[in-house]
Amino acid sequence: MKILNWWALAAGYETADNWRQWGRGPHGETTTQTLPLCPHIPMMSLRRMSAGTRLAVECGLTLLEQQAVDMAIFTSRHGELERTHKILQHLNQQQSLSPTDFAMSVHNTAAGWLTIIAKNTLPTTSLAAGEDSFQQGILEALGILASGAAERVLLVDFDGALPEVYQPFVSLTARPYALALLLAAGESLQCVPVARQAAAESLPQSLSFLRHWLSGQTEFIVPGPRHDWRWTHDG
Repeated sequence: MKILNWWALAAGYETADNWRQWGRGPHGETTTQTLPLCPHIPMMSLRRMSAGTRLAVECGLTLLEQQAVDMAIFTSRHGELERTHKILQHLNQQQSLSPTDFAMSVHNTAAGWLTIIAKNTLPTTSLAAGEDSFQQGILEALGILASGAAERVLLVDFDGALPEVYQPFVSLTARPYALALLLAAGESLQCVPVARQAAAESLPQSLSFLRHWLSGQTEFIVPGPRHDWRWTHDG
């Protein structure tokens, strides 16, 4: 596998140089600053999106604008949990539900928005595998590329702000972010599952991968819930 292009967004990080500097930092932590602007998304659509979906769609549109894509994979641990929590609150309080919240509460909301705004009918799929969502998205992309079903696969991993009621149950940093990778077949990047050996991180898998990859390491570990993932690349 090889990475043809990438883009990432989070509070305080909206350029490639921002992320490269972040990757060289001691811990690779993100900040609590204001979320970046999303110039590719029409304002009327932007207002209807959750924070994570905004960043995911903006990252995807940025890469679609630059290169052709055959298929898109969206991965997210929590998906539209912010919106789902709002719906549950309204049900508990016996309030009427917002049609927009109901329609946008599904896990493939971001994938749908991408194709609508881009006016692109490319095939999409959405995956959720808990803490391992990014790595399972990588496996999905590898399978698609190996089968010849697509030559360029767009993988977008994202999450939004985690509602406070759920935060005691999640150890990872619960701040909106998105990472988009344009992937193709190749040998420059490889990953294999290995026995648990890395210390737990406060970053989601995709940002852990990005931090190591941007630092130029030729071999690194991305932690997983049941086993870790050893990545190697030719630099």
